[in-house]
Amino acid sequence: MSTPAIHLDKLTVSYGTTKVVHEASFSVAAGESFALVGESGSGKSTILKAISGLAPDWTGTMSVLGKARGHAPDVAFAETCQMVFQDPYGSLHPRKTVDSCLAEPLAIHGIGGRDARVKDMLAAVGLDQRFRFRYPHQLSGGQRQRVAIARALMLEPKVLLLDEPTSALDVSVQAEILNLLKKLRRENGLTYLMVTHNLPVVSFLCDRLAVMRHGRIVEIAGVDALKSGHLKDTYSRELYAASGGTLQPA
Repeated sequence: MSTPAIHLDKLTVSYGTTKVVHEASFSVAAGESFALVGESGSGKSTILKAISGLAPDWTGTMSVLGKARGHAPDVAFAETCQMVFQDPYGSLHPRKTVDSCLAEPLAIHGIGGRDARVKDMLAAVGLDQRFRFRYPHQLSGGQRQRVAIARALMLEPKVLLLDEPTSALDVSVQAEILNLLKKLRRENGLTYLMVTHNLPVVSFLCDRLAVMRHGRIVEIAGVDALKSGHLKDTYSRELYAASGGTLQPA
């Protein structure tokens, strides 16, 4: 059996004395797109933060591409796994050009070929070269999120953590970004772990999903069960009903 790209076993995450995630366990296969869904405050984003190192107070075990995650900062981990945040404007430095934002990971990790890599990555996310020396405030929301995705891919990681990557965007732009993410996954063999509250996004982009409530995983299901409404847990069915039972993305 092949090594999963992401494996969590009884992950419990705390903020101070408050436990936010309770014994979450799941595996994501290499090349799979897996979603964490549920209401705000259910612990979805906290799992991504624990994996990425932004929420270090956790117990249990985690591994990414077969390597165990520790609690201490790990610079090498950035070459394996990167995170794309909900708000592209907040995640990009306002006083740095697109070129500087994209080149920075290469400089930190001592990787050469900066010029060619920046040009190639802009093209990969559908931005032409005229955007290269613009600042974030000179870009639209969709363009900023394309830059954020490009930056996450500069080190050629195989795993992306996607924290509500389209929820801050207009509906028409959401569709463009979702199509881009699907294309990049197919072309680069990427593994996605995505947090979202939007079930149509899950039906379009993901293979499986875990439903979370009050910090616990209540059900793990294939996307076919989501599309057909054949979810087992009562809360999962409530989420499906709240979506109107129509799961075609806008």
